[in-house]
Amino acid sequence: MYTEQQLQALRDALANGVRRVRFENREIEYRSIEELKAAIAAAEADVAKASGKPASSRSRCIRMRGSRKGSRSFGDGARGA
Repeated sequence: MYTEQQLQALRDALANGVRRVRFENREIEYRSIEELKAAIAAAEADVAKASGKPASSRSRCIRMRGSRKGSRSFGDGARGA
């Protein structure tokens, strides 16, 4: 189980672009940023479970670019004019 302090250490490492994290008397070096992100997700779930709160879910907002005038739907294979 991860603690809130360990979760914060993981987030700090990600924010600083480093893969090495120190917890109390342990040091862990993750092989990649993706592995570090997976550890953060696991830590978030552990901390949420311990506190009785649901784990936060993150979503991405994708913004499509295109012409406002005369744009067509995606399914017709045509591009907006």
